[in-house]
Amino acid sequence: MPKKIELVLERQEGHEQDIASYLDSELEIGDSKLAQEVRVQIKEKASGVFMWVVLVSGILQQKYDQGRIHTLKQTLREIPGDLHDLFRDILTRDDANKDELLLCIQWVLFARSPLKPEQLYFAIRSHAECTTCKWDRAEIGETPIFNFILSSSKGLAEVTRVKKDPTVQFIHESVRDFLLKDGGLRVILNTSGDIDAESHDELKRCCYKYMQSYMEENGTPESYSMDDLSRACIAADSEFPFLKYAVQNALYHANAAEAGHINQTRFLERFPLERWILYNNIFQEKAVRRHTINASLLYLLAEYNFGSLVGSHQGSQSCFDIEDERYGAPIIAAMATGSRPTVWRLLKRETRDEPETSRLHSLCHEYDAEKKVENRLGRNFTFSKKRGLIYYSLLDNDLIVASFAITSSKPYTHIDFRSPGGETPFEVVIQHCHDVMATFRFLLENGADIEARDKYGRSPLALAAENGDTAAVAFLLEKGAKIDAARYSGCTPLMHAAAEGSEECMRLLISGGASVTATDYWGQTALFGAVCSGKESEAKVNLLIDKGVDVTAIDNRGYTALTWSLKQGTATKTMVTILLSHGDTIHKTDDLGRTPLMLAINSSVSIMEQLIEWGADINSIDDRGQSALLLAVKLKAEVQARLLIERGACPDVFDTWNNRTALSYAVSSRRLCDINVAPLGYETMGSSYHGEYLPPSIAEALLIRGAAVDKYDVSGRTPLSYAASTGNADLVALLLSHGADVHSADKSGRTPLSYAASSESPKAKNCVRLLLDRGAIRDKVDETGKTALHMLLQKKFGT
Repeated sequence: MPKKIELVLERQEGHEQDIASYLDSELEIGDSKLAQEVRVQIKEKASGVFMWVVLVSGILQQKYDQGRIHTLKQTLREIPGDLHDLFRDILTRDDANKDELLLCIQWVLFARSPLKPEQLYFAIRSHAECTTCKWDRAEIGETPIFNFILSSSKGLAEVTRVKKDPTVQFIHESVRDFLLKDGGLRVILNTSGDIDAESHDELKRCCYKYMQSYMEENGTPESYSMDDLSRACIAADSEFPFLKYAVQNALYHANAAEAGHINQTRFLERFPLERWILYNNIFQEKAVRRHTINASLLYLLAEYNFGSLVGSHQGSQSCFDIEDERYGAPIIAAMATGSRPTVWRLLKRETRDEPETSRLHSLCHEYDAEKKVENRLGRNFTFSKKRGLIYYSLLDNDLIVASFAITSSKPYTHIDFRSPGGETPFEVVIQHCHDVMATFRFLLENGADIEARDKYGRSPLALAAENGDTAAVAFLLEKGAKIDAARYSGCTPLMHAAAEGSEECMRLLISGGASVTATDYWGQTALFGAVCSGKESEAKVNLLIDKGVDVTAIDNRGYTALTWSLKQGTATKTMVTILLSHGDTIHKTDDLGRTPLMLAINSSVSIMEQLIEWGADINSIDDRGQSALLLAVKLKAEVQARLLIERGACPDVFDTWNNRTALSYAVSSRRLCDINVAPLGYETMGSSYHGEYLPPSIAEALLIRGAAVDKYDVSGRTPLSYAASTGNADLVALLLSHGADVHSADKSGRTPLSYAASSESPKAKNCVRLLLDRGAIRDKVDETGKTALHMLLQKKFGT
């Protein structure tokens, strides 16, 4: 086989290209009778295998180029007709550079990732010369490297034809099949052992020797700043292209060799850990992936999922020992990277000195037999010593690891941990674990406090009730949890179940003696939570009523369950019917004088219609003089406002703190409706409220119903003044058509024209033009001496 014949297979059509055409174009041996006969014999012997033709053409071409045309037929007869036999013949024909050949093949077969040409070049050279061989690009260019790879592989490997980051691969997949599936590599290695393991062991030595040689020649980094590490990485990659691979994969190949039963204990004992950490940090772009100089080898093996090496690691260190690394303990590092085999080996290692009767052995067996595949912990976190091992074990739903840590003779953890955020073990379970019941049982069996409170004062029973976990609630009640244990706000487990949990949980708690009349610090019973729960709410309400809850009870702010649900916007028609049918009243007001109909503005129109049908007074006013219509218009609840107008609501009711009417609010923007100083409860906008303005049709409906067009508010402003501020010419025209006074001035002397001139609306100029057309006085001054023109200039130029 020619040492430097380049087989550019990527440029050929493969099996689809006619063999004859290939021979005519690529086999340059002339057109003599002998040459024609050779081509015919090649086609006959190839049996349609294009790869065989390519390889044979290279061999014959070399003979021809050497002037040995007379040997072509003899050479062709000696070449095996089977492709794999041909591979074997090429690889074993002579012993020239056999070590290079073997190492080259092993690298292409077993590298963790395909090597770049320069990486493979220096990996082979450095191994043979026992030096790192700094890359002098002026002396060694691309062509010598490519030729070296072709020569070392005896033409069976090539460089990929990509512009960016080319790598080395076999010329065809059939080469890999021959080496691995048909035993070709075993023949070359002359071994009966595990060829994968032996190859990885050889590549490990290659990486290790290169590392050691570089470290001896270049020392260790003097600084560990981000800039220095970045510069060191660039320099190392440029001058020593194999160094990064060697550093990052020496342990990988050792792990693979150990997996094939080639013991790595001695290798680990002499592994230069501290220096390796320094160089490995150089090649880690993200700071979070770097390690401290004190990181243990066991931790690194765990984080990088080198589980096979864990068994070869000697020493007394425990996988539960906490280190100052990203994932804290080796066991958590293995869990974070999702390697169950590594976790199992770490646990198994812990049992080395345990008696056969130790529970740790059975826990190891349970872990090995468990079919858990999901890694819930993930990589994106940093271990917190305040949380501890149990927290992360629960987060990963791994009760076996947690049990192992607790059962171990060393005090690795505390079952009643508190996270920096105040989370208890039970809260972590509720939020993250699949089998809450089993995990609760585990915690209690291992001494966790059944009354442990989280930062909000919630007990485990309250958490389970809030989560609607019937089995966990039943279990905790069976274990003696306090049934009415209230959180800091006074909420009991029953209240949590009513607001967030399930009816079934409520039944369990009530049957266990939970009080249905207990109140929280706002004076609300479980009924208040039930009417707002949104799930099974009607069933929950019926249950509480059946158990004797007082439907008419009011909280500290005067709300009943009915008015509370209306305010919150969670009421349904069925819910309203249930509450009214069991004693609540349509006329009950809260501490601010608001009726159910007023509060229903936060609910649907159908609820408001239902309340009116039950006899709600449509014109009732609250302590601030507000009617339901006034509130609906103020809050821009168009559909609700239209309903109230159609049902005959009085249009001229005005509030007591600024004397504004519904018409005044209807033509104003929401920003000018004093929402921020409105009574508590009206600030929260529900799904029925849209945008900043109401359509002109609402103002028109009010005017048709007799609304006073020039009603002054406390500042002397009329509806026309507010409409002019919006810049809406349609509203201005509507009011003018109903007789609005174009000359009306407020207490500061400003007219509608003045407000239109200062409006931020891009359409305000239409209002200005309209008001001038209707006779507005352009030169009228306000109390500051400014005219409408001043307002326009101030808006445009800021003066």
